[in-house]
Amino acid sequence: MSVSGLPPYDDANIFARILRGEIPCKKVAESEHALAFRDINPQAPVHVLVVPKGRWVSAADFHAGASDAEIAGFWRLVGQVAKAEGLEPRGYRLLTNMGEEGGQEVPHFHVHVFGGRRLGRMVPATPGG
Repeated sequence: MSVSGLPPYDDANIFARILRGEIPCKKVAESEHALAFRDINPQAPVHVLVVPKGRWVSAADFHAGASDAEIAGFWRLVGQVAKAEGLEPRGYRLLTNMGEEGGQEVPHFHVHVFGGRRLGRMVPATPGG
């Protein structure tokens, strides 16, 4: 099990395959430590995924095991993407999901950068609650 309690890293996941160049992507930006590309099913006018280049299952896994340079390089690219996409003046949302109940679909740590319109509630209110 990984640091976060999730299963071990799966080298066959789609983001690992994109990072290896086996699957094409619409690249937005790249650094030594991360790759940013457009989501194939965008949920907002701007929807970019930023993935670290290491084998990290979750945010907990990444922050516990990555080097300071990897962590800084990843988060710098997130900020650069938001700025380059023109999101800073009006605002944007960063989202990462972890595990099944958190809605994580790809077992490789990644951050969604959403913007370009007013975004709704982060988590819908539960019925009767």
